[in-house]
Amino acid sequence: MMLDELRFALTVIAALGCGLMAGAFFAFSAFVMDALGRLPPAQGIAAMQSINLKVVKSPFPFLAVLFETAAACVLLAVISLLSWGRPGSAYLLVGSLLYLAGTVVLTIVANVPLNEALARADPASADGARLWARYLSRWTAWNYVRTVAALSGAALLTLALTR
Repeated sequence: MMLDELRFALTVIAALGCGLMAGAFFAFSAFVMDALGRLPPAQGIAAMQSINLKVVKSPFPFLAVLFETAAACVLLAVISLLSWGRPGSAYLLVGSLLYLAGTVVLTIVANVPLNEALARADPASADGARLWARYLSRWTAWNYVRTVAALSGAALLTLALTR
């Protein structure tokens, strides 16, 4: 019975976390990046550098939600494998893996390196402006992938609750 309660609580927490992250990713891609892209490159670069610094220096709430949701998904993946025959286990596993691969891993391998390159850029330079143009399209595209992965994870975890 204790495992059932833990499974339920973790699923609710993870589904909400996935949904919250999907919303944050979507908002950034849908209008924040567009707004930054409308600024002169030096201003857009400086603004994004400031945003990225804020995320790293003040890990709450973005990084806390990102990684606490990941921890819940890791536990849910293990629980789903341990209780594989139970209804909803496949939803738990796939939803958790979608979030982990499509948001956490993708953040580390795609968005963070782009952020690090931008952090080294001189906003007033021609090289900075060229980097900014590539950054806007690449970062936003990967961010939409994170949006879809987090939203899909939230949907599957929610479906697991109904099984």
